[in-house]
Amino acid sequence: MKNKNIIGITQRVDKVNSYNESRDAIDERMISWVIEAGFIPVTIPNNLVDTSILESRQLVLDEWLKLLNIDAVILSGGDDIGNVPQRDLTETCLLIWAEKNNKPVLGICRGMQMMGVHTGGKLIKAEGHVNTHHSLQTNKNNHREFPYLVNSYHNYVLKDCPESFEVLAKSEDGHLEAMAHKKLPWEAWMWHPEREPIFSSIDIKRLKKLMKSND
Repeated sequence: MKNKNIIGITQRVDKVNSYNESRDAIDERMISWVIEAGFIPVTIPNNLVDTSILESRQLVLDEWLKLLNIDAVILSGGDDIGNVPQRDLTETCLLIWAEKNNKPVLGICRGMQMMGVHTGGKLIKAEGHVNTHHSLQTNKNNHREFPYLVNSYHNYVLKDCPESFEVLAKSEDGHLEAMAHKKLPWEAWMWHPEREPIFSSIDIKRLKKLMKSND
């Protein structure tokens, strides 16, 4: 019997023209971040789904999730939504699976955007959110702890917080930076915890808390 939770992590898609290849890829620091938090990371291939069939009939991905006994999912960053249909479908199916099975999900950057779009949100262009840092404006009523300063590497943000989520934090210019589902063990951040030179103990603590939320 396993004694550590397994977290499935989605991957970006890199086109390598010199080899005529399409490669799944993930920053090694994401793997290190999950390991430091005390969990087992498993990368999720994008070719387990077939874009020619319905979301509800993705039997290969369903069987893969069962065989690996995935406990939670991280929707990682990279790729704008709409640019890689196979990845979009993979993450949509994972959110459907996680909702059905009440599994924890953490959305990071693009992952937060994906969670928002999946639940009816819309994306808008944001200025001044690429390769920078900004402070978080938190909702003190929710009694949740966040880093004071976070990194920022995104061109798009959610226009509004979806109705099924609550706002956890915003940036100085008023854009949504963190949210949590009102019923499901889902949380999302627009910053990349894995890109900090020293991993934030607050980010790791939040991941651990999220993993325990459905025990």
